[in-house]
Amino acid sequence: MMPLQSPTLAIYPGTFDPITMGHMDIIGRALNLFDRIIIAIAINPGKTPLFTLDQRIEMIQKCFPEEHPRIEIAAVSGLLVNYAVQRGAKAIIRGLRAVSDFDYELQLALMNRKLEREVDTIFLMPAFRWIYISSSIIKDAARHGGDVSELVPAHVNQLLIDVFSSSA
Repeated sequence: MMPLQSPTLAIYPGTFDPITMGHMDIIGRALNLFDRIIIAIAINPGKTPLFTLDQRIEMIQKCFPEEHPRIEIAAVSGLLVNYAVQRGAKAIIRGLRAVSDFDYELQLALMNRKLEREVDTIFLMPAFRWIYISSSIIKDAARHGGDVSELVPAHVNQLLIDVFSSSA
């Protein structure tokens, strides 16, 4: 008889300013590997996001309705690896778009491993169609009137239009 395995939990951190189709793809892939995912919105005093924390939480909630039993959304400050231990997460999910992401992400993963050996970092690549996008690129394109409707969920696209049309 096989021993019962406890449900696995992973954390997918980011600023999600805004959430993109690349993020959505990574979350879908992570759900194929883990029983539950915490989407951890990083509170970074060194960054000035376009959207407030509440707006980012709401954007993500609309992507994954509250009744979605396998996804939780949390605002997180401090060391992510400490939060992972506190919540009993087995892994931290990190998205890799290009080789240029890898150097920084590897350093971060190694530091997290040094701080907490029981939490692994799992690197996932988004589908090829999303590999070139980032929240920063999307905001820059939207700021200048570019059509980003295929790169973000519809409600996020509308928020971007609203923000940048009111500041014009």
